[in-house]
Order: sequence, then structure tokens, then C-alpha cells
Amino acid sequence: MKNPGPPPTEAALHDAALAHLSRYAATRAGLTRVLDRRCERWVRLTGTEDAAAARPALRQAVRDVVARLVAAGAVDDAAFAASRVRSLGRTGRSRRAIAAHLAARGVAGDDARAALPDDPEAELAAALALARRRRLGPFRPAEAEADPKRELGVLARAGFAQEIAVRALHTDADTAEALVTRLRRG
Repeated sequence: MKNPGPPPTEAALHDAALAHLSRYAATRAGLTRVLDRRCERWVRLTGTEDAAAARPALRQAVRDVVARLVAAGAVDDAAFAASRVRSLGRTGRSRRAIAAHLAARGVAGDDARAALPDDPEAELAAALALARRRRLGPFRPAEAEADPKRELGVLARAGFAQEIAVRALHTDADTAEALVTRLRRG
């Protein structure tokens, strides 16, 4: 069995957090989960009662490290949300799907609502981006037979409202291409 080494100190947790942040964008909740898993792994590998008794102190150290990084601006849930909204919208994710993604990542409701666009044209452009990727509606090949129920189902399962889905499927090809291009350019 591998020697787990000494217990994670606040300095070691801070270094681990910085290493994680250098590779991945993270929310406060996400970084807390990463550091908590690191501490739990140490407790599990150590396997002693002393290690198990150290859990509360380790959890507090994790929260202190994350709070310091938030105060320093290294972890910013609002910036994370804004970045994800832009990138996921460009790939054809609906407003609902993006909100669910942000909630799963631990972004608070206020930050998520502030980042999500309340523009029906942006939602239409995202639906068209998905339609383009899936070759639906205006992006359907000329030789392919239309199946409106199937196409509406694809957009509905992606979280688009029926009104937006119908508009996307009935948009002419030139307008659809222009909206998708504008969406991708940001």
C-alpha cells in the first residue's frame, strides 16, 4: 500500500487548489469538492482513527483555502457562469440546459440568472446552432425527407421551448446561417 504521507496542510491544499485552477475553470463549490476529495483520499489511505478524527479540521482548512482564493479573485462564480453561458450557447445549448449545467457546477441562482441572456433571438440562434449540427430544419440536406415531429423532439429534448423550436425549423437557410455565424462570433 502506498504511504499517504503527512496530513494535508493548509499550504498544501492551497498549492493543490492553484494547480487545479491553472488547468481548469472552477466554481467555489467545484473547488471545494476537489479539495474535499483529496482530504478524504488521505483519510481513507491512512486508515487510522487519528486520520478520521482529523476530518473536521481538514474540512475547515479546505473552506478557509477556498475563501482566500475567492477573496483574491482566483475563483469567481459570476465570471465562470458568464464564460460557460457564452461557450455553451455557441454550441447550441438552450437556456434551460445552460441553467441546469450551471446549477450542477454549483453556481448560485443569482449568478446564473445574471449571466443567462434574456434575449429570444439568442435562444433562436442557439436552437439554429443545434439544428445545424444535427442537420435539421433549414440545414437538412435537400434529398432528406422532413420529419417535423422528430425534429421538434430533438429540439424539445435539448430544452428549447416549442415556439423557439418551430421558429428555428421554419427559418430560411440564409437567415439561419447568418444567425448562427453571429452567435459564434459573439
